[in-house]
Amino acid sequence: MNQLNKTNVKETAIYIHIPFCEHKCIYCDFYSIITKDNITSFLQALKKEISYYADLHSLDRIVTSIFFGGGTPSLMSPAYINEIIELVKKRFTIANDVEVTLETNPGTVEQIKLKEFKEIGINRLSVGIQSFDENELKFLTRIHNKQTAINTVLKAKGSGFKNISIDLIFNLPAQTKKIWMDNLITALSLPINHISTYSLILERGTILNKMVLDGKVKIQSDDYDADLYETTVDFLTQNGFYQYEVSNFAKAGFECRHNNSYWHYKDYFGFGTSAHSFINGRRYWNFSSLKKYIAEIEKNNFAVAGSESPSDEQRINEFVMLALRSSGISIERTNLLFGTRWLLENNNYLLKLESENYLSKQNGVIKLTKRGYTVCDEIIKNLT
Repeated sequence: MNQLNKTNVKETAIYIHIPFCEHKCIYCDFYSIITKDNITSFLQALKKEISYYADLHSLDRIVTSIFFGGGTPSLMSPAYINEIIELVKKRFTIANDVEVTLETNPGTVEQIKLKEFKEIGINRLSVGIQSFDENELKFLTRIHNKQTAINTVLKAKGSGFKNISIDLIFNLPAQTKKIWMDNLITALSLPINHISTYSLILERGTILNKMVLDGKVKIQSDDYDADLYETTVDFLTQNGFYQYEVSNFAKAGFECRHNNSYWHYKDYFGFGTSAHSFINGRRYWNFSSLKKYIAEIEKNNFAVAGSESPSDEQRINEFVMLALRSSGISIERTNLLFGTRWLLENNNYLLKLESENYLSKQNGVIKLTKRGYTVCDEIIKNLT
């Protein structure tokens, strides 16, 4: 563990992409592979990559969160995940209250395995449920059913996890408001502290996108999507959760620290296949192919497929987009990072939005209102 210069410490997040999965769902565009070949080779490559970047960047950084995503990282053994955690702890300075999240899917972990994950330092579990409705689960080609999803959350609680998040998708084809409300009601009957609700997005290259293009599936209207979104916000905020980002709701103190690092424009390392990094103002992304990733690591100790340094205009646009989607635009921080030009150029539009109750300005922070969140993308487009 490194000694820090405490006057100039950079809070940094670490994302680790484990690409192995049991099944590719029709809507998923994340890089994943069904085979478990190369699991050992991938681990060795991943450890080389982590060590390489630690040698370059570990001084004067403190890791505040580690997030295992995929794929389905919970398919790996606790010993496998522990090797990665221990290496990160050895090569980087870790915050005492570091958040360590593991993504899992219902039906892929039993209670004894969950307990072992807890024992190695996983302190936050993110469960990809997506729906509790049996017909929706079949449509999404998920491999679990409603009861399995419920049992997974209950087993996590029984294993000692105090920080449990779930994901749900709304505006699925043929989804009625009653079906969606039943999903939310079931979710809040469970011992969770955080919920992410995402509108269904058609991603290029997915099976679902092709089904829509072929006319086999019909997507519902934008107006209906907005109606379900408003229903979601109202229901969750009236039942003990507060909205801290467009799609994310938490009980007090259970916001996802890792995601907040992205939204607050902090540095982050991305290790593993297809992972992205943002370090010292420069963006990097790894090769997606597992074989290519392993080969590049063996040759170079890194597997960067490309990189870019965003222009000043790109940086302010990204900052505005991320800030508006979450805790709001701090006028002081914006001026500090980018000068006063952006605020001066957009002042009239911001005043118009404020007068129409799309945003509010309090304590030097410009935030979207509930009404503003429903047209968030349009507002961001006009501001960037």
